[in-house]
Amino acid sequence: MKIALAQINPVVGDLAGNTALIFAAAEQARVAGADIIVTPELALTGYPPEDLLLRPSFLAECKKKLGEFIDRLDGITLVVGHPHAAGDEVFNAATVIRDGNVLGRYEKMLLPNDAVFDEVRYFTPGFAPLVFEQGGTKVGVAICEDIWDTEPAAAAADEGAELLLVLNASPFHRAKEATRQQVVRERVEETGMAIAYCNLVGGQDELVFDGQSFALNRAGDVVAQAAGFASEQLLLDYVAGDLQAASRADDLADEEAVYRALVLGVRDYIGKNGFPGVLLGLSGGIDSALTLAIACDALGADKVHAVMMPSRYTADISVDDSREMIARLGCKYSEIEIWPMYEAFMAGLADEFAGRDMDTTEENLQSRIRGTLLMALSNKSGKLVLTTGNKSEMTTGYATLYGDMAGGFAVLKDVAKTLVYRLSTWRNRTSAYPQASVIPERIITRPPSAELRPDQKDQDSLPDYAVLDAILALYVEENRSIADIIKAGYPEADVNRVVRLLKINEYKRRQAPVGPRVTQRAFGKDWRMPITSRYLA
Repeated sequence: MKIALAQINPVVGDLAGNTALIFAAAEQARVAGADIIVTPELALTGYPPEDLLLRPSFLAECKKKLGEFIDRLDGITLVVGHPHAAGDEVFNAATVIRDGNVLGRYEKMLLPNDAVFDEVRYFTPGFAPLVFEQGGTKVGVAICEDIWDTEPAAAAADEGAELLLVLNASPFHRAKEATRQQVVRERVEETGMAIAYCNLVGGQDELVFDGQSFALNRAGDVVAQAAGFASEQLLLDYVAGDLQAASRADDLADEEAVYRALVLGVRDYIGKNGFPGVLLGLSGGIDSALTLAIACDALGADKVHAVMMPSRYTADISVDDSREMIARLGCKYSEIEIWPMYEAFMAGLADEFAGRDMDTTEENLQSRIRGTLLMALSNKSGKLVLTTGNKSEMTTGYATLYGDMAGGFAVLKDVAKTLVYRLSTWRNRTSAYPQASVIPERIITRPPSAELRPDQKDQDSLPDYAVLDAILALYVEENRSIADIIKAGYPEADVNRVVRLLKINEYKRRQAPVGPRVTQRAFGKDWRMPITSRYLA
């Protein structure tokens, strides 16, 4: 028996387009000699469809599109993920279809309701296993979260399943693939079944699905693996009661996996929403440089417009390095001097500011002028503004509302400053993209600065980024307490300061654009802190 895992990239809500995508994948698999094709979880709708599932017309259209597979698909068994409405209940389902017949429907048993998942809001849990026969083999079906616990797989095995097919929409975060494989290996050990794991690929708002579908034989060995961050069809052979070795893509190192996730997140957010291209402010600093590299790799230089907006505090080397990077990448570039505009604003505010010392107000005004210019260019061209701030800045509030936070997609929103440096170094040295060394080395090596006042450096007012990012990871991503972090050896003053800054800047993060999630806890779907709160621990 030959099985095809269709690692496809559907678009949420594009039922006609997704139906055509599944038909095309099924035909490709049939021509390749496959007996079964497996799609990802909710492949018909894209994942997650969120409140589209609350619309009766949407569910009715899903049922109609499912009927097209029953009516038109021949010569291969299709296991397709879709929502199934039954009265007032909706199930996260998979239907098995062959030559005009429905062999069975499986309803997801375990509904995740943590991290980025909110399935209890929409779905009713199923309770029964599904086992169908293909070529004399009994095949079980499970959906995503079901494989993370023992009972659904055990129920399929109890019904006689020899092979388990798992439909997944498992979003990326760092080191996620190794975790998935270990979880599936545990199910193999418990049940004795070989397991094929088909995962979604593509960007959906802040989520990035990495694909990396795989298969484990009955010994728990990975015998096949699809590429990461790309559409692919993975063909598996089931012979003599087990899955046999097939093609296996290379595992991705941490920096490459994160970089590819960011590229895919940008490409799909821009492409699926129909923007003609992107704009970004280029400062000569490392964050905007990395954002520019990602944008060009995602979209092509012809769809990227970088704008340098110097002031009297902008160092000459910042302008020089920006021009050098543009020369290497070849995207559109503009320079707009902001100081005359700044002076006009200050003249208009002179009476209101009379007798008051200069402070961050004047610094933020420069940032807001730049944000206004970028938004004006966006309105005129239709291109989306990419913001360039990183996770360390979003944690501490070192970002200006309606200034550098103005835009439609925050590429580095979940990338801490220390990781920004690692990604920039990796991008300059990799052969994974046609052009290497796109970021001038001086941008990577010089001390970071917002350049909003004379001789300004980030570390003048923040802990060292190595310390700051470690505290950030422990508190935000691992949910550790202040006391635990101090016990881990971090300076008490730094810990208290970072956590206080995190808390008082929640209102800023609530107004920030979405950005690709690459850690196990980002400032987005899985960070829902109250803005008004007096709890600090």
